[in-house]
Amino acid sequence: QVQLVESGGGLVQPGGSLRLSCAASGFTLDYYVIGWFRQAPGKEREGVSCINSVNGNTNYANSVKGRFTISRDNAKNTVYLQMNSLKVEDTAVYYCAANPLPVVDQYYTPGLGAYEYGHWGQGTQVTVSL
Repeated sequence: QVQLVESGGGLVQPGGSLRLSCAASGFTLDYYVIGWFRQAPGKEREGVSCINSVNGNTNYANSVKGRFTISRDNAKNTVYLQMNSLKVEDTAVYYCAANPLPVVDQYYTPGLGAYEYGHWGQGTQVTVSL
C-alpha cells in the first residue's frame, strides 16, 4: 500500500524554524518527483517546493525562496522541508505528494501543480504565531 506520512509540524514563533519530514512506505522514492504543498484556511492548495529524486533538481514557490530548502534521503525513503525565517503567512496544513518521474535525465525539473501528483499524505499543521 502506497503511503506518505508527514511529520514535524507544530507551533513556532515568527522567525523560527521547523523541519518537516515525509516518509514513504509501500514504494521507494527512487524515480519519483516529491513535492510539498500547503493549504491555509479559506485558500487554495499551493505548491511550495518539489524535488526530482534522481537528478536532485528542485523548484520553489517565490514566496519561500531563500527560506525553505527541500532535500531527500533516498536511503531513508524520506524527503525533508527545512523551513527557516518563518512568517505568520506560512501558517497552513502542509502536505507531501509524489508522482513517478515522466522522464529520467539530468534536465527535468518538476512543477508545482497539484494536478501533477497522484499520491498524497494526510498533512501536518504548521502554525506561525506569537
